[in-house]
Amino acid sequence: MWKRDEAVRPASGPASVPPPPAPVAAGSPGLRTEGSHSMEKDIVNIGKSVVIKGELNGSEDLTIEGHVEGTIQLRDHVLTIGPNGRIKAQVFAKAVIVLGEVTGNVTASDKVDIRDNGSVDGDIVAPRVAIAEGAHFRGSVDMQRKAAPVAQAVKPVAAAAPQPQAPLPQAAAQSQTPVAARN
Repeated sequence: MWKRDEAVRPASGPASVPPPPAPVAAGSPGLRTEGSHSMEKDIVNIGKSVVIKGELNGSEDLTIEGHVEGTIQLRDHVLTIGPNGRIKAQVFAKAVIVLGEVTGNVTASDKVDIRDNGSVDGDIVAPRVAIAEGAHFRGSVDMQRKAAPVAQAVKPVAAAAPQPQAPLPQAAAQSQTPVAARN
């Protein structure tokens, strides 16, 4: 007959020894291995039971599965809103990937990607925007390019000023005569 006490005790022998952790390569302090996958950066996750109200700032990539209300700033990093993520915030990031719901304006310096079943209610400002079939979007999109230096931006304006026109040659002037006047 089976006894509970014997089942709870750890078995002795080499079969119960856990394998040693995977070695970390020298010179790569941020390298982390998970199974057979290696990652160059740590990615922070906010779980689906977590609720944050206020300002969220960071200097690493972030995945949100919970609820955030307020402001999110990850200026040089990627923000991923997971399928369970519910965001009511102004978002500023390098890239934003939306799998859940975002209510608020999204500004990205690189790209905004709204995937299947993702939802954005607010304005988007980014040089590149991708909206998948099946995604929801309500707002405006401003796909402004990265800001040009002020000196270059002024030159086209000066060139666009009206210039005095030279008189047309006689043949060209005749071709501009209205059709009704020729008859």
